[in-house]
Amino acid sequence: MAQHTSVSFKIVNAKQQPVSFASVTIMMADSSNVQQAVADTNGIARFTEVSYGRFIVKATSIAYEPVEKNITVRSNDPVFTLTMETTSKTLGGVTVTAARPLMRQEDDKTIVDPENLAASSTNAYEIIEKTPGLFVDQDGNIYLNSTTPATIYINGREQKMSTADIATMLKSLPPNSIASIEIMRTPSARYDASGSGGIVNVVLKKGVRIGLTGSINAGLNQGVYGNRFAGININNNNGSRTSYLNMQVSQRNTYEQIKTDRMFAPDSLLSQDAFTRYPTNSYYAGYGISQEMGKQWELNYDGRLSYNHSRNRTINFSEINKISTSQLITRNEARVQNVARSFNVNQGLALKHKLDTIGSEWTTDVSYTYVPNNSEQVFNTIFYAPQFPDAGGDGDIDNKLQFLSAQTNIIKKLPKQFTVEAGLKTTNVWFKNETDYFRESGGSRVKDAFRTRSYKYIENIHSAYLQGSKNVSGIIFKAGVRMENTNMKGHQTIPGDTSFTQHRTDFFPYIYISRNIMTIAGYELRAYLVFRRTINRPAYEYLNPFPRYIDQYLYETGNPSLRPQFTLNYEANVSVNERPILAIGVNETKDIFTQVIYQADDSSRSLAYRTYDNLGKNKEIYFRGLGAIPPGKRYFFVVGAQYNHNFYQGLYENAPLSFKRGSWTFFTYHTFKVTPLTQLTLNGFARFNGQLQFYELSSFGALNMSVSQQFLKKKLIVTLSANDVFFTNNNRFTIRQGSIDASGFREGDTKRFGLSLRYNFGFRKREENNNMFNLESPERAN
Repeated sequence: MAQHTSVSFKIVNAKQQPVSFASVTIMMADSSNVQQAVADTNGIARFTEVSYGRFIVKATSIAYEPVEKNITVRSNDPVFTLTMETTSKTLGGVTVTAARPLMRQEDDKTIVDPENLAASSTNAYEIIEKTPGLFVDQDGNIYLNSTTPATIYINGREQKMSTADIATMLKSLPPNSIASIEIMRTPSARYDASGSGGIVNVVLKKGVRIGLTGSINAGLNQGVYGNRFAGININNNNGSRTSYLNMQVSQRNTYEQIKTDRMFAPDSLLSQDAFTRYPTNSYYAGYGISQEMGKQWELNYDGRLSYNHSRNRTINFSEINKISTSQLITRNEARVQNVARSFNVNQGLALKHKLDTIGSEWTTDVSYTYVPNNSEQVFNTIFYAPQFPDAGGDGDIDNKLQFLSAQTNIIKKLPKQFTVEAGLKTTNVWFKNETDYFRESGGSRVKDAFRTRSYKYIENIHSAYLQGSKNVSGIIFKAGVRMENTNMKGHQTIPGDTSFTQHRTDFFPYIYISRNIMTIAGYELRAYLVFRRTINRPAYEYLNPFPRYIDQYLYETGNPSLRPQFTLNYEANVSVNERPILAIGVNETKDIFTQVIYQADDSSRSLAYRTYDNLGKNKEIYFRGLGAIPPGKRYFFVVGAQYNHNFYQGLYENAPLSFKRGSWTFFTYHTFKVTPLTQLTLNGFARFNGQLQFYELSSFGALNMSVSQQFLKKKLIVTLSANDVFFTNNNRFTIRQGSIDASGFREGDTKRFGLSLRYNFGFRKREENNNMFNLESPERAN
């Protein structure tokens, strides 16, 4: 009895009048517990013995459309409100009309339903760009509530790849292959402590409906250059076995233009105008099979294969002028071409054992990723004034990344509302780089010793965690600790035999408190307090010391002596009916590392290099607010704002650093059902006084719109879209730190107009039509 409570449902119509004698059914998410009741004359239906957890509730009544909703019972004696719409049709069977919110809060994570966002997107990367509250910078980093980028997971597995590789992978994923996006701003002890910037987990779809179903999709959009894609998704479910196959081919082309002015001497100004095209062909296949073995065991296998071929071309015009006299010192043109070919092979195997019917389970997961990446770079500089012979060279960069992860976790529900979680995990990374550069000298091709490198990197992280949670008089307490043993080793053989090693063991505590503050008109107002310690380890591309050619005045290189940074995060937030509305938090980071630009030690002082360095400490205060009209009617919207204030203290080029910056970000999302078959969507963001590392950004943003029309009994969906309608997703930037004094402008091919089509098909078993607990709504059924 200690594990049960009473739950009440208030059934009302659109005018908030009670619906008397409505039939109400609740079912646990795993279908193990079903209860029914009839509402009284005041529209109140009561259930006296309901366990804590997630449920599906459904209400039906004569002259009203049936309604269904997902709920979570966390506190004692909660009250939920269900609103029913009248109908003039005679019901020939049961129809479920589930209202699925765009965003909802579940414990310490926010879950986003990307269905509407997918209609106007060509890949998963664009869906994340349009998700309210997420910010994607022009380099592909994804930010939540911090200036530290979030860690990206796919199906609960961390992707140990570079930012560019992860962005490429997300751009290969079909837009309608995503079931949900889980946003964890303060992940629990179950997750890796490396998520100091939070975690974004992309959960891919699997077949959930009885029979063979699927969809065919194709589309294009046009900016200065055009993108095209086509794909197919197939799901097969016979009850105990589920399989799926997703395939997509896409051809993308875009550009980026960066104009920069940099003072490298008291009276010398370097002006550059770089224009880069990024044509890319991508091929993707995702597949998997899930087999239930009895009622307790489930085995899952899934995999992804992708291939990307790109041919980037950059033309960079450079001038050096005397500021005082406007005298031209030099004018030249640099041309750089990068031809890259990359594979991504991921295989995963997971086993789940249900220990009981109240949520206890034991899961084991093993995954392996192999990412070979080869790129060929050719560069050439033409000197116009004064005239010199052309200079150039070429390089071959060969990277091979292997990533093996294995983990086992157990969740046990104990008496008196006590839950215990424990787990073990090992992650292993092997990275090998072979870089050969040559330069043209006197008409001959000779080895470039400065840029030629050979480098190996190995990372082994072994971890264990233990955490428990308990409901005490409606207050949920969760506390845990994670131990991680880190072993890193880098070995450079060319140009010199150097190496570095790091061995350390760290502990990361986690505390979570949640309680129901009050209930207003049936809406539960709930508060959360969260604390966690995290680590951000430098990735292999941050450590690899080989110089990579950008142009004749700039190169980039890693820093083998880079140390990890540690962050203490405190957050308080409030949600209404599982929808987050308000949050305030603090991040305190030590040994923070970030991208920096340093003046190279050359005679002309015109050469600079881009790298990463530990700069000291940072204190970040953030505030986030969100408001919305609940979904289910013709119009739905979300509006929100986030404020971040950063204060850096440390050293930059061995000189004291003190840098303060506050920025605002506003975001919104709207849908309006013009007719039952026509829907308008609008979403966008605006950022004011922005910041990217130590770059100060001007105000910028984007507004996206789309209209979707359904045909052929809702099987065909045609969507017209417009992204960055006013071409405002570009910005001016400045950086004035140490000896670097630069400013410029950056824009990309973001203004696009597109057309996409999706045709849903399916062959289902007859039994499904009579299943009163079918979770799919008519809008989402194929």
